[in-house]
Amino acid sequence: MTKTIPHLAAPIRLRLANVTIMTGRFMIEDVTPSVACGRYPAKAVVGELVPVTARCYREGHQALGCNVVWQGPDGRPRPFTRMEPAEDDLWCATIKPDAVGWWSFTVEAFDDPYRYWRDSVIKKIDAGQGAEDLANDLAEGAQILERAVKIVPEESQAQVLDAIAALRDGEALYPRVAPALALAELLWQYPVRELVTTSEEHRIWVDRERALYSSWYEFFPRSEGAKVSDDGTVVRHGTFATAKQRLAGVAKMGFDVLYLPPIHPIGRVNRKGRNNSLTTEPGDVGSPWAIGSSEGGHDTIHPELGTLADFRSFVKAASRVGLEVAMDLALQTAPDHPWVAEHPEWFTTKPDGTIAYAENPPKKYQDIYPLNFDNDPEGIRAEILRVVLHWVEQGIKIFRVDNPHTKPFDFWHWLIWKVKEVDPDVLFLAEAFTRPAIMHGLGKIGFTQSYTYFTWRTNAREMREYCEELVASADHMRPNFWPNTPDILHETLQHGGPPMFKIRAVLASMLSPSWGMYAGFELFEHLPRPGAEEYLDNEKFQLRPRDWAAAEAEGRSLAPFIARLNEIRRENPALHRLRNLRFHEVDNDALLCWSKRDPDSGNTVLVVCTFDAGGVQWGNTTLDMPALGMDWHERFTVTDEVTGTSYDWGQHNAVRLDPFLQPAHIFTVRRRV
Repeated sequence: MTKTIPHLAAPIRLRLANVTIMTGRFMIEDVTPSVACGRYPAKAVVGELVPVTARCYREGHQALGCNVVWQGPDGRPRPFTRMEPAEDDLWCATIKPDAVGWWSFTVEAFDDPYRYWRDSVIKKIDAGQGAEDLANDLAEGAQILERAVKIVPEESQAQVLDAIAALRDGEALYPRVAPALALAELLWQYPVRELVTTSEEHRIWVDRERALYSSWYEFFPRSEGAKVSDDGTVVRHGTFATAKQRLAGVAKMGFDVLYLPPIHPIGRVNRKGRNNSLTTEPGDVGSPWAIGSSEGGHDTIHPELGTLADFRSFVKAASRVGLEVAMDLALQTAPDHPWVAEHPEWFTTKPDGTIAYAENPPKKYQDIYPLNFDNDPEGIRAEILRVVLHWVEQGIKIFRVDNPHTKPFDFWHWLIWKVKEVDPDVLFLAEAFTRPAIMHGLGKIGFTQSYTYFTWRTNAREMREYCEELVASADHMRPNFWPNTPDILHETLQHGGPPMFKIRAVLASMLSPSWGMYAGFELFEHLPRPGAEEYLDNEKFQLRPRDWAAAEAEGRSLAPFIARLNEIRRENPALHRLRNLRFHEVDNDALLCWSKRDPDSGNTVLVVCTFDAGGVQWGNTTLDMPALGMDWHERFTVTDEVTGTSYDWGQHNAVRLDPFLQPAHIFTVRRRV
């Protein structure tokens, strides 16, 4: 006996209110760039080639066409860009924004009757069918071209009209169809489009180029021009006026962003001593990140550095030598910051009535109070926005943000876009060494650039995998590679000697379009504080004057090598981008080989670098020739941009790298004519 299952026998009813109904004939899926399903805008910079992809398909065998419709901040639609079909119904195009601001795009899928007609006619002719067999096809072709006449430019209309006349006249098949078949390129650019289906709108925020391509240098202005006695006593504190004298040296190394740690008054309560000591000695200058004292807070200049006018003068002097000044935005205070007395609700109070200082167990920061954004969110937001815009008015357009992952994400999302409403050229670098999802999340909500795990990727396999992850995330996270910071002196630099400093500089500057280094790197400073991954006599807690000129004159400086790396970066537009990074195979795990190619200029850079600072390494490359813009069999000339030596290369090549003489080949590629 057959039983009826009640819930299957009943008619199926859909609750359409909970279902998104298709609004067009064709399927458009997986549109990119799209960040968090379109919740946040994707990122690009002016002049960047931005890939747009979508998975589009239709019923039956008729031809489908796809294009991108996009417009810029002026609201003026650009001519649509045709998309090329790839594997698995994926369609691809590239757009190139030319202005800072909000851009938007949609993908359109449409019936392409000309392409279907052309493909069908060619197949039928190849099968031996004649004019009588194709009578209807020829008539349909003429009808399609009659619609095309109204679409193509005026100067091309005669060509289409001639093709229509040919289809309707004559007896020989080939002369009748050849003019119509020859219209393929024209009607690719100006297609007959029917049953057009449009995707949802997607947004892209376009920054100025420095958001993607930049070379950063960090120094403490208080150390420049300072004088310290042999026992560490401060004889003279550096000022903005004395720090100006270092600007030419930084510019000579080819950097374009000069990043300053906090320049505000430093707290005296619980001030840290040298090497992070809890006990201070007379004259100890404290950590600049312990911001605020009776002399002022985040909108004030440290009096020993100078006045606000001195700071403006310093910013202008930097600009004259090609340096843009970046400021540190550290949203925390010293115990004697004015906010503590004026707004105690902006902090966390413990049960015993004291204000909680910062901790990252087992680390303790008794000289710093973290902000609490929950008690008075509107008040604290308004004050921080005021502070940031104050510095924007002084000419600051770049902020390196200290520990953004310890503040609410919705606050950053609000602040960044509020600031960009006032000045869209302002950029924000996230200093967040934390879990991957959080670092990516900060990029999604609006941070322009991000510090990365570059420092801790110390072999070729790890570096390749990490860079491939960053390339895949280019729509929302732009990396900035730093070999060192005041907080970080990795063991590779502690023990690798000058060759490792060269290796890490090559990797940072040639893999990422943005890179930076902290002062002292060029002098091979490498002594760690025992038990810590940071410098002995850390400049965060004391003045560190250096004799730059003597070091360079005596050959104890990496500055000339750094200058050449930055010069190579400037001269090669391929190095200004991230999405174009491609890796190539090499049969030695100690070596890494990669390339970058700029389709607009034809510029291609190919790099092979060793990770071994202690010995010579040999390897054999197997190059991905199409990634270099060439066929598999081609030969080409490579010129080492460091030594000037040229070689004849092909897909397979032998390389020898000596870290003491030349840890890397940085080649420009010249295709043979």
